[in-house]
Amino acid sequence: MAGKDDILSRSAIDDALAELPDWRYRQGALVTAYRCPTSAAALELIAAVGRIAEQQNHHPDLDWRYNRVFIRYTSHDAGSEVTQRDVRAAKSVSEAAAEAGAVAKPEATP
Repeated sequence: MAGKDDILSRSAIDDALAELPDWRYRQGALVTAYRCPTSAAALELIAAVGRIAEQQNHHPDLDWRYNRVFIRYTSHDAGSEVTQRDVRAAKSVSEAAAEAGAVAKPEATP
């Protein structure tokens, strides 16, 4: 569980994003979108994100549109701010997305 002391500064978030090219910082969260080859592949990516969420006990907000998956990470238990847990989870999701053949489209996030 994260606390107020775990909140990352904007410069720490920017440093983390340098290692996470699939992700952007928007509206207080780490966000991305992935385009998958098919709708079924998008559902497989969502299942992989679910497994990561259970393993890390950190659950993102997800939105699915046909072959696109939109993901948003923020630590609700730290006042809906970005923490190292969000960075760790985003990295794991990026790895799973690459394995699934998904293409990152972070510019497509609202």
